[in-house]
Amino acid sequence: MDISFFSGAVTFFCVVSAVVAAFLTRRSKKSVPKIAGICETTAFLNGDSSSSNCKNCGCGSGFGGVEGEMVEKVPVNVAEKHTGNSMMEQLVPEITTHALSYLDYPSLCRLSMTNSLMRKAANDDNAWKALYHKDFTLEQDSLTPINGWKAYYAATRAIMNVNADFFNIIKERSVPAMERFWLNADYVKCFHASGEYFTGYNAVIGSWQLAFNWEQNVDLEIRDVKARVMTDSAWVTMKALLNNMGSGNVTNVFEFHNGRWYMVHHHCSVMLIHGGAGQQVVQG
Repeated sequence: MDISFFSGAVTFFCVVSAVVAAFLTRRSKKSVPKIAGICETTAFLNGDSSSSNCKNCGCGSGFGGVEGEMVEKVPVNVAEKHTGNSMMEQLVPEITTHALSYLDYPSLCRLSMTNSLMRKAANDDNAWKALYHKDFTLEQDSLTPINGWKAYYAATRAIMNVNADFFNIIKERSVPAMERFWLNADYVKCFHASGEYFTGYNAVIGSWQLAFNWEQNVDLEIRDVKARVMTDSAWVTMKALLNNMGSGNVTNVFEFHNGRWYMVHHHCSVMLIHGGAGQQVVQG
């Protein structure tokens, strides 16, 4: 079996161990026995009741002859109260969610395939919400997805990949790929940065064919990509930087048909490149 199958679980347990260790360290500081008038010496913590050890520390209390009572006893081992439970079952939900927040998308998916307990932990809605905010945007924090955050994360990831394919097609100047990318419908629209707009499938594809014949190398850089996904539609907004000379805002709208996403609307703002005596309008 491919050892990468277990990498998600290994990563998770490493993170859990670190989080739990930090948690128990802070907690143990509150559980150290306190004796009136006596410092917390190493000898006492190790169970050494000789009076000389405390005198050596310089506190002047003397270990054996001080009058005082133990204020707090060492707590009983938690494991004894949860006999038969695994470490995962003993963790409070807050620690589990915090540990899962350190995992990336592939690790969380691999973790869910290890066993039923890991699958339950990896399918936690709060974990996927945290991952969505980390990978995409915080804008939709108040959103409550109908099918949960895991399904919404997967849908957003899918539309982000489709949107990236669109710009790869532009870089490759592939008319056949652009034909497959757009929905063949009479209501699709395309607004180029030149200010021209086209309605209908044939007109839109024809406009891209003219754009690809333009003899200028296209070096696109996309930034600030944000998506909103509905049941059968989605839109993506972003900023586009062309050849490090001009920038503009882009909006792409998609519809879901027959098991895949199709573009139905593209709008690129006019990007003006200032240089010399005139201005050059970038096609996109």
